[in-house]
Amino acid sequence: MEPPWTPPADSSPDDTPDTVESIGELATLARILPRLPRGASTVLGPGDDAAVVAAPDGRFVVTTDLMVHGPDFRRAWSTPHDLGFKAAASNLSDVAAMGARPTALVVALAVPASTPVDELERLAEGLRDACAAMAPGCGVVGGDLSVSPTFTIAVTAFGDLEGRAPVRRDGARPGDVVAVSGALGRSARGLDLLFRLGVDHDGSPDRALARTLRERDPDVGWHLAPLPPIADGPLAAEHGATSMLDLSDGLALDAGRVARASEAVLDLDPRLLGDDPRLALAGGEDHSLLATFPVDAVLPGGFRRVGTVLDPAGGAPRVTVGGSDLDAGGWDPYRLWSGQAG
Repeated sequence: MEPPWTPPADSSPDDTPDTVESIGELATLARILPRLPRGASTVLGPGDDAAVVAAPDGRFVVTTDLMVHGPDFRRAWSTPHDLGFKAAASNLSDVAAMGARPTALVVALAVPASTPVDELERLAEGLRDACAAMAPGCGVVGGDLSVSPTFTIAVTAFGDLEGRAPVRRDGARPGDVVAVSGALGRSARGLDLLFRLGVDHDGSPDRALARTLRERDPDVGWHLAPLPPIADGPLAAEHGATSMLDLSDGLALDAGRVARASEAVLDLDPRLLGDDPRLALAGGEDHSLLATFPVDAVLPGGFRRVGTVLDPAGGAPRVTVGGSDLDAGGWDPYRLWSGQAG
């Protein structure tokens, strides 16, 4: 599944573009808010002290995620539309991983005072397009806008379980099938291309090179604006998924979270991990869904088998590949971020 849009070209600002500082908070919000989607569950949207969202199930799923310039994205590589799209995708997938249908987002931005307002308009359009593509009916119901030297996006997402029990990480049982819906390793491959070929002579991220790479290789676009299978989360719950989570930090690391929570071994079959098992295991930010199902279940939607849940037989819960123990790997911003931005 490829993104159903063409990334907008960078705007060509005039001599005196409006910035957040030059027109102020109220005028900036007046330009952003009309671009945000209103969700089907929205009772009261942006404009008051808080939003009101319908919760017909009597419960709601809630999650939150930060994207910070430097460890999480590079502004030279990502368009504002990308940032809005990816911020939505990373949160929608967490809601879907609980077996819930996403209903609402709250978005807070802290940006430099010199940020052109049209960049925030494009970011809002990215949020809108992500909701339309992955979670129709989900809306942006509120948020906040502040100033910071570091461009930061904070999203809180809500979801409706629609009468189902939440699908947790601790339900995998020996004999279950391990399955994945969505890409494995595409985002990591795209990021690798950007770090190798999307930089100038001194290693700094280069906007023009990134755009050229994106035109030549769809995995670059997948990293910058992923399109995970959000609808497969509720579908997995309806078909008896015993555990599930969003693959944000890499299959090996995230499968380990299920293994520890379920006190089980998740044995992955290297023959089922695609053309590059290394990237499939260690690469993050595909935001695909990892789930386990009873052995006799018919895998729903885009889910495909990648392994089996085993009894640890007195050993530690862990991930194995073809029966051999596996180092977790995966993304840890405290250990792996170089401290650079761009």
